[in-house]
Amino acid sequence: MTLRTVWREIRRNLPWKLGSLFLAVLLWIAVEGEPELVATHSVPILYKNLSPDLVIGSDALDSVRVELRGPTSKLTAGNLSDLAVMIDLATIGGPGERTFTLSGSNLHPPQGVTVLRAEPSQLRLRFARLQRKDVPVRIRIGEPPPPGYRVAEQTATPDQVRITGPEQRVKQVESAQTDSIDLSAVTGTAEFHVNTFVADPQVGIESSSTVTVKVIVEKTGNTN
Repeated sequence: MTLRTVWREIRRNLPWKLGSLFLAVLLWIAVEGEPELVATHSVPILYKNLSPDLVIGSDALDSVRVELRGPTSKLTAGNLSDLAVMIDLATIGGPGERTFTLSGSNLHPPQGVTVLRAEPSQLRLRFARLQRKDVPVRIRIGEPPPPGYRVAEQTATPDQVRITGPEQRVKQVESAQTDSIDLSAVTGTAEFHVNTFVADPQVGIESSSTVTVKVIVEKTGNTN
């Protein structure tokens, strides 16, 4: 290729080439000219690949504070909105404790942003075997029938609910309570659609929590 050919290629679309170069220089100046800042940001913790037979203890954190360094434009709320700590639990094979160290590899920050540290820097998680069990529904009467009346019969449909949670916690639950039922104005047969409740916050109701309670109230001394 001759010198004349090279020069002709350089001159082709020269205004566009010069404009592109000028914009690239401006962009470089804008980025490199930004002051670097250090900022703290609260990010959620996400857990993935947990075995369906296991649950995480209630003491697991749901967020951590991280210290970040980067240009001002990179540390905006919009750029950091998708930032999260990702903990891979694929290696957890059974109940017990496991400690995880948090670092930039868990966070994947935007380009140009560096993770300086996380607080806390480690997470210790407790894992338990997931357990399911059917427990009876216990009807809870809040206000009794009017004077001169008594509860002759009370039934719940269904009369059991299925609960789920950490194995040792589920074993300790003996029943699920209904919401309080007011019978102060009932003098015959009445039905109530109420929710059931398990006091242990680590144990949930897997089946429908709603039951139908049928109550028959009769006069005191009535044997029919």
